[in-house]
Amino acid sequence: MQALYYVGPEQLELRETEEVPLAEGESRVRIQATGICGSDLHAFHGHDPRRQPPLILGHEAAGEVVEGALAGKRVTMNPLIVCGRCDYCLSGRQNLCSNRTMIGMTRAGSFAESLTIPDHCLIELPETLSPVAAALTEPAATALHGIQRLERSLSRPLAEARVLVIGAGAIGLLAGLMLRQRGVRTLRLADTNPLRRQTAQEAGLETFDPRDHIPPEASVEAVFDCVGAAATRDMAVAAVRPGGAIMHLGLQDNEGSLDVRAITLKEIAFLGAYTYTATDLRATVELLDSGALGDLSWVETRRLQEGAEAFADLVAGRTAAAKVVLLP
Repeated sequence: MQALYYVGPEQLELRETEEVPLAEGESRVRIQATGICGSDLHAFHGHDPRRQPPLILGHEAAGEVVEGALAGKRVTMNPLIVCGRCDYCLSGRQNLCSNRTMIGMTRAGSFAESLTIPDHCLIELPETLSPVAAALTEPAATALHGIQRLERSLSRPLAEARVLVIGAGAIGLLAGLMLRQRGVRTLRLADTNPLRRQTAQEAGLETFDPRDHIPPEASVEAVFDCVGAAATRDMAVAAVRPGGAIMHLGLQDNEGSLDVRAITLKEIAFLGAYTYTATDLRATVELLDSGALGDLSWVETRRLQEGAEAFADLVAGRTAAAKVVLLP
């Protein structure tokens, strides 16, 4: 089969490789669509010591089971492979599993014509959901998980809040679309890339360039930082009102210092959210299938053979797409 390998910092190679033998309790999935995640770009730059080359990256995927217990079924997948036995798994917080591994990190990922994955990671898809839309399940579930965590920290319904989303990449854009679907009336997205701002505007969301317009201090009840950089953390803390909440979803860097004095004096809830639970993923499949997030025309598709070029375009900011999906 063909697979796109990460072979070293900023180096990708399309290779012919043998399919991995099936282990007990696993299925083989023929990949029909697989998205490029920000964490894949992080690894591409050589900044993720957990992803060691040579490695097939990719963990946002949809396809058809061609071998295994669900043969013939259309599926998406939970890329987190959990033990099912630790306290976190038993309490429904599988994303925090003490023994978790992950496709595209500790084993071959989805930038290939097929992969193997444990059966418990597979989620059947409705016939009405296309493979490209289904490949958005993983990033959309990340946004959903963050929204639900923040929602529990507010004293008033989220729909009544003024909300700032920082970053108009896939998770930021999906968070914005979900917040609108939940009835949030005052919502703005900040991004420095004019192409991404245009994409978000075409999806019906209000945007601005934070280099030209700094949000007024203490102006919003909720902030979703979908970048996770020193500058965006500073912006979030300054913009949130006393008693508000910040959801930190991005992982761009761990630099700078956090204004804990302001967080304390303003009694801000500063929260993190890591990926999603199995329940989040299933709820996201239903949400995508409902069409509640729009026509998803902002997704760009390319062939797997064009994967290296797609990475280069994403790094250089040459594409307006908030998500590029590869088609093996």
